[in-house]
Amino acid sequence: MKTLRNNIALLACGVALVVVLAVLVVFESDYLYRAQELNLFLYTPLFFKQQLVVAGGVLTWLGTYFTQFFFHPWLGSLLLCLWLGLMLWLVQKAFRLPVHWWPLLLVPCGLVLLTDFSLGYWLYYLKLRGTFFIAAMGTSLAVALLWAYRVIVCGSGKPLWALLFMTLTAVVAYPLAGFYGLLAVALMALLSWRLPLSLLWRIIVSAVAALLIAFVPLIYYRNVYYQAMSDYVWWQALPQFEMEQGFSAHYYPYIALSLFLLLLALLYKNGRFCRPLTNKWTQAATEALLTVLIVAGTWHFWYKDSTFHEEIQMTECVDRQDWEGVLSIMRQHEGEPTRMMVMYKNLAVFKLGRAANELYSYRDGSRKPYTNIELRIAQIGGKNIYLYYGIPNYCYRWCLEDGVEYGWRVEHLKFLVRCSILNGETTVAQKYLDLLKQTRYHGEWAAHYEQLLKGDAKQQHEQLLADAELGPIIPLMDGTSILGSDQSLIELFLLSLQAYRTTTNPLCAELVLLSAMQMKDIPTYWRAFFQYANLTVGKPMPRHFQEAAYLYGHLEKNVDISKMPFDKSVVQSYEGFMKLAQQCRGMSEERMKEVFYPQYGNTFYYNYFLMRNLKSY
Repeated sequence: MKTLRNNIALLACGVALVVVLAVLVVFESDYLYRAQELNLFLYTPLFFKQQLVVAGGVLTWLGTYFTQFFFHPWLGSLLLCLWLGLMLWLVQKAFRLPVHWWPLLLVPCGLVLLTDFSLGYWLYYLKLRGTFFIAAMGTSLAVALLWAYRVIVCGSGKPLWALLFMTLTAVVAYPLAGFYGLLAVALMALLSWRLPLSLLWRIIVSAVAALLIAFVPLIYYRNVYYQAMSDYVWWQALPQFEMEQGFSAHYYPYIALSLFLLLLALLYKNGRFCRPLTNKWTQAATEALLTVLIVAGTWHFWYKDSTFHEEIQMTECVDRQDWEGVLSIMRQHEGEPTRMMVMYKNLAVFKLGRAANELYSYRDGSRKPYTNIELRIAQIGGKNIYLYYGIPNYCYRWCLEDGVEYGWRVEHLKFLVRCSILNGETTVAQKYLDLLKQTRYHGEWAAHYEQLLKGDAKQQHEQLLADAELGPIIPLMDGTSILGSDQSLIELFLLSLQAYRTTTNPLCAELVLLSAMQMKDIPTYWRAFFQYANLTVGKPMPRHFQEAAYLYGHLEKNVDISKMPFDKSVVQSYEGFMKLAQQCRGMSEERMKEVFYPQYGNTFYYNYFLMRNLKSY
């Protein structure tokens, strides 16, 4: 009967991990793929040595190694679930949890998952490498050491051995695992009060543990890990959630995980955890209640913002130059979009050559992302925006700055390769390509771009123009070889930079006019309008450009529009809009948006009058 109950508990934990795997693959694949793009693991001795400059370096090295497998989200998720399974098995062995307490194993599982899947936009700002696996691996190491400690103390009956093992754990595990090594020492000290030791030895063990936790990190900091921050030496291998307003709630899963393990150690008694439950109905009810509470709690704190996932999906589409995919996501979005989504949409319709007629066919807005940190488009998707609008210098600059601040990532290297090729810096591009060829999954990507560096300068230029991704960027680079400060406000800087350009290229002139139109500055618009008109003589004027010209011609009489051949639909749309505006006089702006949008939401008139005070970031 006991074996049957054990098998049922084992089966229940296995089912829970299979459910976790299914959830990750179905709902979090885009998030996990993005995580590996923001990761970098190189198969070189130098990369390994670089991770060892701070405590916990072995964990970060292993974490980055496993994170790369999220290139195939199912594979990375499977590896994560296997680590979780190992962690649960070690927790059960370390604390000798009875079979009817098996739902308690789901607590560390849920908390570890929350350390990864409650991050949201913190994904872009974390400086700790390999975050997605570190909590599972670090907890596994801590409870494995605790298990060994319990076996040594109970098996030998010699308290001195316990003291020596604890000291060895602190000295060896701290440089390997940082905080998790210290957690193991704390667990040993607390468990000592539940093991067959005398009161004197319990006090000695606890005092030694406190000294080890207090001074071992300081000794390492002063003699080995001087690159770490002095007030952070005890928390190495934990992510830093730097908040202007104080403590971040993202530390709560780590705190709860530590307290839970300490509680298990405190409740350990008579060679096992707590007292067994004798009544089978009480046991079943307890198991069911614990399971429901743990699953509900984990799902409640899971980051589930659909807009966040849509932004990630748009980024993936941009990386593949799937512009129709970007627009498809925008059409499916419910409610007001964020500025990042709007910028991706604007880029997509421009790349498809339809911006002048369809720019306002999609919802505009500036919904604040669901997060309590101060976001910057520069870290989320601004590098893509700069690159594909033909301003590689600023893309290059942000990659270098973010690389220094947050650590080098696969995404950074890919951008640096493309920017270097566009700027004709073949030697620099080859340096970054050589790094990418040392990764597991990005060597093929590097090989494609390496082909563009072959031959003499003329051949390279011809190959570049013929490239499906970089070729269309070349015409947009006319007059953009500058570098200054964008004050981290990419959208506003980009619009002002483009709107005042002088060019003889019709495509650039269209981009200039689109930027001027979005700025809603009338004199700037007219200058860009006539520049575009002179370069596209004989071609029909796109609808949005006509709408803006017709509206500005009526708002200000500085330009005579009486002889301009406006489409009849543009004139009728304007007159209908103004007539409806008279009827809606006195309404709130929000109410007017609801009334006007069904008929005029796809016009420049609607955007000019009703889409105001949009906040970029």
